[in-house]
Amino acid sequence: MPWSRIFSGIIAIALALSATLLGGWYFTLLFAVIIFLGQQEYFNLVRAKGMAPAAKTTMFVSQVLLVICTLDGSLADAVMPLAGTFICFYLLFQPKMATIADISASILGLFYTGYLPSYWVRLRSINGIAINNSPISDYWFKTWSEILPAGHFNPVPQGLIATLLTFICIWAADIGAYIIGKFFGKTPLSEISPKKTLEGAIFGIVASVIMAVAGAYFLNWSGTPFTGLALGLLIGIASILGDLTESMLKRDAGVKDSGQLIPGHGGILDRTDSYIFTAPLVYYFVTLLLPLL
Repeated sequence: MPWSRIFSGIIAIALALSATLLGGWYFTLLFAVIIFLGQQEYFNLVRAKGMAPAAKTTMFVSQVLLVICTLDGSLADAVMPLAGTFICFYLLFQPKMATIADISASILGLFYTGYLPSYWVRLRSINGIAINNSPISDYWFKTWSEILPAGHFNPVPQGLIATLLTFICIWAADIGAYIIGKFFGKTPLSEISPKKTLEGAIFGIVASVIMAVAGAYFLNWSGTPFTGLALGLLIGIASILGDLTESMLKRDAGVKDSGQLIPGHGGILDRTDSYIFTAPLVYYFVTLLLPLL
């Protein structure tokens, strides 16, 4: 593995963990940057196909969606249809008449690179403390003073636990699939991405399941190990499908990488494709399935 890939991966993990532990607006800011850069790459792929999407409008409403998710996650689902309607109205009054492809590409950009990633903010906010605008040092002290008052351990917010566990499962799936696929993979997984192998995909899912089951035992979830097994399968499969979806977009656009921003990894979408579909699934797993158990 190239040193540039390892080094940039370490920096990305450090940033992700720091923002996740802080939560609140700090976590939102991280994803605001990721979504902004990821949408730029997505619309570059779209333009390579000769389409003229409502890029700026879509990027703006996606940032508004993140802010609303941070303030009140219950209102987030209302933003999607309103934002889609606004994008269609915008395209109606352009000098050049928009095509079905232009509208479809804009709505997909909103859904794929805006709405789905916004679930990370909603996931992290589950049972979290109130949003705070104080400096990082004060915010850090306030956050952990509420979690560890007078030396007694109180339950850590469920959103923080779920987010960290999801990150760990995705990292395990990515690393496992990369190593096993590189050294032992022989069977191609899909024509969409010839370098990915079935052996790597299977081991990646297994690695995700192992981490999820261990996490479920540690957190004493009801229904363990089956709860952890279900979560691990969900994350492992979703991360692979996210990777293949982004590969499909690149293949259709005729490019190798979505960008060159991250040394050894390519663009933002190349690095975050495994995260796009996982957040909504984990969010509803935690908010809908776990309470039933």
